This record gives sequence, structure tokens and C-alpha cells, in this order.
Amino acid sequence: MMVKICGITNREDAMAAVEAGASAIGFNFYRDSPRYVSPTGAAMVAAKIPASVWKVGVFVDERPDAVAKIALEVGLDVAQLHGLAEARGIRIWRACQAADDQSMLIAQVGYETAEALLIDTPSETLRGGTGQTFDWSRARFTGKKVIVAGGLDASNVRQAIEEAQPWGVDACSRLEKSPGLKDHEKMRQFIKAALGV
Repeated sequence: MMVKICGITNREDAMAAVEAGASAIGFNFYRDSPRYVSPTGAAMVAAKIPASVWKVGVFVDERPDAVAKIALEVGLDVAQLHGLAEARGIRIWRACQAADDQSMLIAQVGYETAEALLIDTPSETLRGGTGQTFDWSRARFTGKKVIVAGGLDASNVRQAIEEAQPWGVDACSRLEKSPGLKDHEKMRQFIKAALGV
């Protein structure tokens, strides 16, 4: 099970996630997010993360050249793309909202270049980080690796895994003390539950 901790803004939180067993660390480069981190700040944190842990950049409506520049500066392994964002020369996880079965099918067919689809809770105003769950059975389809996100924590991640049968899980806001600052014990408990240990 791939376990991603998203919205990392500092070295202490990143190291706590790594020590707890996270597979991937997410840096949010969307300026309107309360979890935004500058490329320079992310690069300083990323330099301390072991090569065995993927460094994922979250981009919203970003141009391919901007994604490529940040990916190089930070040392990203994966670009997680929301909205109209595009990227070349890097592994792609494409985010989509779990609105209904038809939109899931469109997402599956429309994002052929994506290695995985990150299925998140629909929101009119936010691009992830809502803290709300969705009907996880909507994420259960074949053809792509699926990452379930949206309102996950230690109390519900096993149920999400059972219902969606995903390749990975992603958590952010429910593991925080405040936006951008993680609660290390909540992270540890989430990762432990996700890995079934």
C-alpha cells in the first residue's frame, strides 16, 4: 500500500512522516492553499528525504514549463496534477473529483498519460484538503492505479481500503494541528492503520 502524507511544509513534519513509514511526501505549490510551500522551501526539506520516499509536487492549473522548473529545483519524483495543469518528463498522478460514475469513467479514459488517478472529495472551492470523505466505492475501477484521498485518518483508512481496493491512500488535513502543521501522532497512527500493522 502506497501511503502519501500531503501538505508538508517543514522538515520536522517530513522527517516524522518518513520515520513513521510514509511512501511519499507531498508538497503543495498552489499559491492559494493554506499548505503552500515555496519551491525553495520544499527543496530544503526534500534534500533531507531519503531517495526511497517519493517526493510529490501538487500543481493546480500550472503550465508544463513551470512544473518542469519546480520539479528540477525540488527534485520531485512525481507531479500530482489538478485542473488544467500539465507536465512532461516526470511521472504523473492526475487528481479528479469523485462526483459520479460517469465522471470517473471520463477521468479514466481522459488521462492516459497518468500513472495513477488520485480520487478526492468534490468541492466547489477547494482543490483537495477538504477533510471530507466520499463514497469510496466510486474509486473502485480498473485500468489505472487509484489513490484515495479526502478526509482520511486512522479511524477510517482501513474501511476506505476495503471499499475502494486502491493502490494508495493520501491524507492531509485530518492529520494536522493547524493548516500546514502536522500532528506527528496522528500521522503515525494513520500510517500504521493504512499499512495494517
